[in-house]
Amino acid sequence: MNRDHFWLTEEQFRRIEPHLPTDTRGKERVDDRRVISGIVHVLKSGGRWVDAPPDYGPRKTLWR
Repeated sequence: MNRDHFWLTEEQFRRIEPHLPTDTRGKERVDDRRVISGIVHVLKSGGRWVDAPPDYGPRKTLWR
């Protein structure tokens, strides 16, 4: 993991996880922890979604 990137801790994700959907159909869900960390990274950095580091997964997923 890059030191400049934001990553949710185990404790932070444990608190968020009960609020995530569990009954989804269709496409398999992506790694929620990775995507949420990417969203927070972009919001904290003030950057553009398109410039999000690829470590967080598809940029379009972060944006949506």
